Amino acid sequence: MSLSVEQLRQIIREIRGQLVEMSYRTGAPHLGSSLSCVEILAAAYWTCLRIDPAHPEDPDRDRLLLSKGHAATTLYAALAYRGFFPVTRLDTFAQAGGNLPEHPSAHCVPGVEIASGSLGHGLSLGLGMALAGRIQDRRYRVYVVMSDGECNEGSVWEAALLAPAHRMENLCAVIDYNKWQATGRSNEVTALPSLREKWAAFGWSSSEVDGHDLQAVSRVLSRVPDGTGKPVAIIAHTVKGKGISFMEDDNNWHYRIPTADEVRRAKQELGR
Repeated sequence: MSLSVEQLRQIIREIRGQLVEMSYRTGAPHLGSSLSCVEILAAAYWTCLRIDPAHPEDPDRDRLLLSKGHAATTLYAALAYRGFFPVTRLDTFAQAGGNLPEHPSAHCVPGVEIASGSLGHGLSLGLGMALAGRIQDRRYRVYVVMSDGECNEGSVWEAALLAPAHRMENLCAVIDYNKWQATGRSNEVTALPSLREKWAAFGWSSSEVDGHDLQAVSRVLSRVPDGTGKPVAIIAHTVKGKGISFMEDDNNWHYRIPTADEVRRAKQELGR
């Protein structure tokens, strides 16, 4: 889909505004975690993924798995603005009888590939999809968007060991490295640094990027496979609560719900 950088930045502002409104309207937490990965999903859905919203089950489509399912609002908003379903359906998020649950369930709406939210499963599922593509002689790519806290999970590293052994060059892990977990700094809860070196030691083609630099993220996502024959790990340095000045790098917004006044302030900052 061909959009100018400014057009895409406007969509990003719209998505961030939707995330704040959805949290306020439903009392759903994890707003800070949702705001940190907006550019990652925008770069994927608008500049990288080989997808067609009119044919969401195309067997040759690229797959994006949101393993950090607590950021479901970002996934739903990106899919809606990309045309998978009407934007007005975002009003049904976390509502009884709706099909946008607080954590995604597989195929709850077009474009949602897996159930997620229980951390540590997405990379294994993505690896399975990538292997299936090879067996079926399909050339699709699988992108798994993970949280840094998710890298505490042993199942992540089991998949990280297996993928290079099978030279799964069509698999990409994107770590939303916002430096926070629910209870504290990610690097204090477990010894994460250096994530780039850790993934490289496991046999991945590993690099780092500013996760809010839309063009830089687009470039690294588009280079999968990158010619090394290895699965690709992208460490995206991000800021929790990005885009709302009074939420940025404040871990209270892992669980806090914005007030009506804070919604107004956020929308004013976003130009909405």
